[in-house]
Amino acid sequence: MITKEQVIEAQKKWGAGVVKIGSLKGSRSECKLFASEFLDQRYAFETGSVLFKPTKCEFDQFRPTKPEALSYFIAGEDRVCKEDKGFAINPWIKVRFENSGFILDERRAIAMGNYFFTDLEGHEAKVEYTFGYKLMDGHLKIDLHHSSFPFKA
Repeated sequence: MITKEQVIEAQKKWGAGVVKIGSLKGSRSECKLFASEFLDQRYAFETGSVLFKPTKCEFDQFRPTKPEALSYFIAGEDRVCKEDKGFAINPWIKVRFENSGFILDERRAIAMGNYFFTDLEGHEAKVEYTFGYKLMDGHLKIDLHHSSFPFKA
């Protein structure tokens, strides 16, 4: 059975990876290499499509492949989706999760809540998320990632 602690640890690793990507912004080759490894470690692209709906996407709303996800995270001249600005190279100095709840099973887990991204000036962006995890070789990998800004009337 997957535990809540395993999910929280996976979230911490995800957040630390996003922060690290931004810290490498000054060296495109290092940033791209780390971001690619980050996607390999944190997402289940090797099993097929990942249900990935990033926050800041208007035209290419869904990113089921690793090249599309990489485009969203780091953009660049070779980005797959032209609207991408490089979410993870903002840069962010901190990512924290506030979980609303979990669904835990033998080989799958789902977490939902808010996560908060802190920029260099200390401003925090609140984003709603749902992550689905699959247990693969003893590690949790994301195969469902939905992210959106909170509704404003």
